[in-house]
Amino acid sequence: MTFAAPGLWPPTPQEIVFLLLGVVAGGSALLVVTTRQIVHAALWLVVSFGALAGCYLVLTAEFVAWVQVLIYVGAVVVLLLFGIMLTRAPIGPSTDLNSGNKVAALVVALATAAVLVTTVIGGFHTAYTPLVPGQGGAEPLGASIFRNWVLPFEALSVLLLAALIGAIVLSRTDIGGKD
Repeated sequence: MTFAAPGLWPPTPQEIVFLLLGVVAGGSALLVVTTRQIVHAALWLVVSFGALAGCYLVLTAEFVAWVQVLIYVGAVVVLLLFGIMLTRAPIGPSTDLNSGNKVAALVVALATAAVLVTTVIGGFHTAYTPLVPGQGGAEPLGASIFRNWVLPFEALSVLLLAALIGAIVLSRTDIGGKD
């Protein structure tokens, strides 16, 4: 008895690469939250974002992949690293990063992962879309964003602006009460 839908086995090379990139993204994301060195966490985040960009490339969404690299790897991680440097955060191993809630956090993380995986599999187990080159270009993505997703897009831009202002305020030492 086979559980694979007709035409889905054996996997194509694109599906194998996508799976491997997904494993790299998931593994490096796990290392982001489990490492004891904050700079290493930021660098593992770069690996995770890079693997996600590779997944977008496999899905023929070239524009989204390069936006992922430019915005997240090029801007967000650099902002995190500058924040670490400018706020004089500890760079070496830190023992005070443990909260003592490892068991509860693991249970919540596994439960959340189980709910997400079962929801995605339940919702999309019969859906299969062949990869067609050119569907990930700037024109269809821009049309979708500026027709259907204008409000969330603008809300995200305000959120990123607030994060940038917060990073500037945290990095400045001349703001605040005078001694």
